[in-house]
Amino acid sequence: MNEITLDETDWRLLDLLQTDASRSNQALAEAAAISPPTCLRRVRRLVESGVIARQVALLDGDTLAPLVGHGLTALVELTLDAQDAERLARFEARACADDAVQQCYRVSPGPDFMLVVRVRDMPGYLALAQRLFHADLHVRSVKAFFSIKCAKFEPKVPLAGD
Repeated sequence: MNEITLDETDWRLLDLLQTDASRSNQALAEAAAISPPTCLRRVRRLVESGVIARQVALLDGDTLAPLVGHGLTALVELTLDAQDAERLARFEARACADDAVQQCYRVSPGPDFMLVVRVRDMPGYLALAQRLFHADLHVRSVKAFFSIKCAKFEPKVPLAGD
């Protein structure tokens, strides 16, 4: 990330964008109480500096369920047989490259990794486990917790003053 200094207007824009990034530049500028050209320039600067990593659409799994199945979300604790930097980095790269892995965290203490995975169904989880966990000779233990309900999912980053 490039060096960047954020002022009150930048923070306001970031908060607005985290809430709804689909609004037009005109609507965003109005909500932030700045001119559209200033808004566009500032958002571009936030993107170019890496503060805004990307903009995506968050899909509603419940609405899509009739079309693609309910899906299965698991939180997975994983421990390797050794914690050397190369082994940790190698597993992390494999996990991050797998489309079923939505989030990958190195954690301490306890397991080495916590993964949030989303698959179509239990056979999908089995396939993931075979390619990511069982195929890796350095994976010592895996404990999966299957979600029965998501009470909250909010990808917002807490900002100054929150």
